[in-house]
Amino acid sequence: MNLKELAKHLKLSQTTVSRALNGYPEVSEQTRQRVQSAARSLNYSPNTRAKSLATGRTQAIGHVLPISASHEMVNPVFGDFIAGAGRTYSAAGYEIVISLVQDQDEAAAYRNLHARGSVDGILVHGPHMSDPRIPLLRELGLPFVVHGRASQETGPYSWLDINNQRAFERATEFLLHLGHRRIALVNGLEFMDFAFRRRAGFEAALAARDLKPDPALMRSEEMTEVSGYRAAREMLARDDAPTAFLVSSMITAIGIRRAIHEAGLEMGRDVSVITHDDDLGYLKNGHSVPIFTATRSSVRLAGEQAAAMLLDLIRDPARTPKTQVLEAELIIGASTGPAP
Repeated sequence: MNLKELAKHLKLSQTTVSRALNGYPEVSEQTRQRVQSAARSLNYSPNTRAKSLATGRTQAIGHVLPISASHEMVNPVFGDFIAGAGRTYSAAGYEIVISLVQDQDEAAAYRNLHARGSVDGILVHGPHMSDPRIPLLRELGLPFVVHGRASQETGPYSWLDINNQRAFERATEFLLHLGHRRIALVNGLEFMDFAFRRRAGFEAALAARDLKPDPALMRSEEMTEVSGYRAAREMLARDDAPTAFLVSSMITAIGIRRAIHEAGLEMGRDVSVITHDDDLGYLKNGHSVPIFTATRSSVRLAGEQAAAMLLDLIRDPARTPKTQVLEAELIIGASTGPAP
């Protein structure tokens, strides 16, 4: 079914149907939902080439991923985020262009995408505290949204992030309430904004109880199973071993659980663990009862919402940058208990 046939079926003009499908604000929400419902039920698929010629847009969104020796972007979190974003793009007739580049070539990749007119907008992943991609994209004039934020970037830009600081402050408060005082933080790389904020939340909760973090019980590394295992094995061998771990990734927490079991201890009884789990589609935190107590936020939902923000910017490039903070839930699982 083409646009003309869809419009005839709905008894609307082709212009109205086209604007409803592309999210133009002058179309009422009732009409938009009616058109989109009919398009889905009748398997309408827009002619991308014709649409591009008519609108001057490529109908494509760019995701540039650096291949880094220190930080791996292609992981289960990215997969879930892309699944969510892709759903939003597809509904609006957009495709994804993923570029894998070396660290040192990332700026050139953005410039090339802009020069070739390959994409209508960019979704930025893994922001650092100070992130040169943000002023670069602003200079190029490409619409963009950041998944996360860069605390040291003072200029306006659109971003969507979870409240990392509050999530880890709340998790630390929960452990303190259970009587834990020797709490280890196994964090991500702290030049990444999310990890910096999580450490700030951890330290704020300790400070509220007049406690100081022990540097010997703090790690900032790439979030892998092996890094979690090594960190926990070293810490649990200490005479003043931690009674609890606060962890930035469920992948890392799986390594910590392995180290706990190898030490002849039981997670949840002898050593407590709280992790951030991102509610991953392909790495579930248990079923009826969560394996880990976790600060939970759906990265797939974040992908859907960040993509929608970007499409809004593409439709109206002059609009004021938009920001959104998602709160994380604290889910109680089997991995926490009173301090021994």
